[in-house]
Amino acid sequence: MSLKLQLTQQPEIAADVPVDLARVHRPQYGRYLDELDPGQVFEHPRGFSFERSGMLDFARTFMQANPLYLNLQYALDHGFRDLPASPQMVFNVTLSLGVQNDSEKAIANLGYYQVQFLRPVYPGDTLRAFTRVLERKDRGPDKPGIARIRTVSVNQDDQVVLQYERKIMVAWRGDRLPTTPAPAVTVPFPGEDAPGIELPLAGGTYARGLTGPNTYAEDFSPGDIVVHANGRTITEEHMALTYMVGNSHPLHFDRIFSSGLSGKMSGEPIVYGGLVFAWLDGLASRDVSEHAVWELGFTEGYHTQPAFAGDTVGALSRILAVEDAPGAAGFAVVTMQLIGVKNISAAAALEQYGADLFIKEDAKRDLGKDKIPAKIFEIERRLLIKRRPR
Repeated sequence: MSLKLQLTQQPEIAADVPVDLARVHRPQYGRYLDELDPGQVFEHPRGFSFERSGMLDFARTFMQANPLYLNLQYALDHGFRDLPASPQMVFNVTLSLGVQNDSEKAIANLGYYQVQFLRPVYPGDTLRAFTRVLERKDRGPDKPGIARIRTVSVNQDDQVVLQYERKIMVAWRGDRLPTTPAPAVTVPFPGEDAPGIELPLAGGTYARGLTGPNTYAEDFSPGDIVVHANGRTITEEHMALTYMVGNSHPLHFDRIFSSGLSGKMSGEPIVYGGLVFAWLDGLASRDVSEHAVWELGFTEGYHTQPAFAGDTVGALSRILAVEDAPGAAGFAVVTMQLIGVKNISAAAALEQYGADLFIKEDAKRDLGKDKIPAKIFEIERRLLIKRRPR
């Protein structure tokens, strides 16, 4: 069907239409705790198409050093059919797609759980996302509660590329305006209960010389602590980057909203945590993931303090395990702990706090230890890393 519409000169009519303040609409997005029901499913709006220029911009902005996300010929040499998007971009976009429905009213993102990357995302792929509410815990209508949700993103062929769970702290609605109803979901909730990964891995001669000699799987041993040399000062750029990945929570880019909050969250916009995570990942990449061919996922992780424009973040990694990759000769699964700090160098943080840096912040009370105010992030991750060529 085609549409032909003849345009004529447009007259101004606003002055002739009376203003009726009884007909004001105030659309509200996100969900309060009492609007998140276990079993509820959202199909998130818009979707997100990946293009090579945006993928390269993201990898460079977040200081990624793995050439797999920067160098098309390197990716082809390793068996990928095109340049893959960095896992951090896929993660940030997927989480952001869900914010309008599931967490735009959230007070805090409490943690990530069982994050699994199942397929590469290539230029031209379009992702859409779904979320299911798994659990709701409340402490009474006068206190915020916690919702546990599962989010899945699929490509244009309905193949799952990423799935994970997270917990969000959300207040009750009380006498505030109800949120705008989400459209009814007309497709089954996607996801894989026993996920597997298939990668068309190869390795030729082009790749040699593009990476350093000391980040193969053999170079890591359980117990190693890697102090990443550089930090990254975050500026107000973070507000534009938040919307670049589609995150619509006003806490990250609306100073009127953020300064109107009460308590320690009041003030300047808070840096979206997914961006902080991506910078920490990038700061670590040349030391631990330069030879990674796949991010298998994140077991569990937390933002332990917020970051703001002007903060400088730094990173440390601790190697937890190095194991043979089942059915993948020439590769190993390396499990590591990624720690983020702010406004102190990673080296100074290690000297000042020592082993306490690597203890979960929520576990410290039971251990009789104080939390570390300079620590902003903790997560475990698993990478598929090449063994040194013979």
